[in-house]
Amino acid sequence: MPGGVRDEVFDATWESLQSYECPAWFRDAKLGIFLHWGPSSVAAADDWYGRHMYVQGHPAYEFHVRTYGHPSKFGFKDLIPLWKAENFDPDHLVRTFRQAGAGYIVPVASFHDNYDLWNSAHQWWNSVNVGPKKDICALWKRAALDHGLRFGVSTHMDRVPSWFNTSRGSDSSGPLAGVPYDGSDPANAALYGPPNDEGMEWAYLPRNAPESWKRTWHLRNRDLIDNYRPDLLYFDGGIPYVEQGLELVSHFYNENTRWHDGRLEAVLNIKKTRVSGAYREGMCVQDLERSKLEGIKAEPWQTDTSIGTWFWRRDGVYEPSRVIIQMLADIVSKNGNLLLNIPLRPDGTLDDGSAAILSDMARWMSTAGEAIFGTRPWIAHGEGPTRVVEEYSEEVTERFTPRDFRFTTLGDVLYAICMEWPTDGEAVTVESLSGQRGSAVSRVSLLGYGGPLSWQTTAKGLRVELPRQESREGAFALKIEFRSA
Repeated sequence: MPGGVRDEVFDATWESLQSYECPAWFRDAKLGIFLHWGPSSVAAADDWYGRHMYVQGHPAYEFHVRTYGHPSKFGFKDLIPLWKAENFDPDHLVRTFRQAGAGYIVPVASFHDNYDLWNSAHQWWNSVNVGPKKDICALWKRAALDHGLRFGVSTHMDRVPSWFNTSRGSDSSGPLAGVPYDGSDPANAALYGPPNDEGMEWAYLPRNAPESWKRTWHLRNRDLIDNYRPDLLYFDGGIPYVEQGLELVSHFYNENTRWHDGRLEAVLNIKKTRVSGAYREGMCVQDLERSKLEGIKAEPWQTDTSIGTWFWRRDGVYEPSRVIIQMLADIVSKNGNLLLNIPLRPDGTLDDGSAAILSDMARWMSTAGEAIFGTRPWIAHGEGPTRVVEEYSEEVTERFTPRDFRFTTLGDVLYAICMEWPTDGEAVTVESLSGQRGSAVSRVSLLGYGGPLSWQTTAKGLRVELPRQESREGAFALKIEFRSA
């Protein structure tokens, strides 16, 4: 059973790892908070700032030259000491995330920029030695455990040699044409990675990485696992460097089982991808970046996305909170979790927009969270005219209507989450509860509303009269109970 005692020991083969079972805590949590935060937050200009600041003509390059100087003189290594995290209060942040409904947090422990946010034994460029002079991962973990959340980490360092290739280039025109950027200096290789001959265009998992880099990748991730004991590990792609990768995953599963007295509590999030590693069904919890599934998946899965850009930007535009709540309901109805990125300002604080979204989520969860947490899918994920397509998108493209419902269950109770309050504010009809299913309904209530509701089952479905009150928008949840057979 998920989370149960296990006798077997995983070895570094696909076949062994495919005996994995997702733990119950992940299935019950439904919502996690992703945290992209680091030196790029200082520039606040681009999610891939460390790469694009070395691409002449790119907006990040233009910003960098205008703000800090030419990348041959002021490189990414010189930006890192400017990140101070001076107002970082993980206890306050995690409390806020918990109030918004989060059951776990996943801070980025190492981004593509090759900088570790922990007291790394194998990378001098880390948050204890340079930058905030703080063990960021340790502080996140302490706050997570204090507030009863699970602690996870994500590492994106596998693609460093390709991603940072641009740091080894130079301008092709202008007064400094041909002058090497600072990544060309061998003295800076510890940050920018080993030289790579795949060209400037390839930014994903290196196809010709040296064995020394593969070992470094393995050792750094193992150091993070062993010393910070996360219950969730996220790779930004599939399994990198398969031989070393499978060894790392089996180590993670085995150690996690040991930490939890024989119970496997570990979650590995990886993706099906053609450019960043290998994937096989059954050995992990599938992650979909900025995408969703069209229907129910038998095994638990996850969407990771952001309220806006991944890293904080001064000109950032966020999705409305009602859209994020609708997205959560859609994902949960299909047996998934939402890992929602909240970009922090460089000093470690929330801006007004992200704080407002979290406050709105907390308010909604206080009334309708019963329809989310600990639930499981129904026989159908939902109904209505709006189609959800499995495709990568930087923006939420669905526009739900009052005819769109998403279903969840908890025991014998069915929750019907209506994705939009009807414009007339009078009634909604759940068409899936027509006929015999509808005839078994014994009670209908509106979560967050204490009064009785008028409802009836018809040939068209379960029609529910809504209470007359101020106009509302966004999702709301009906609790539907049935007569015993």
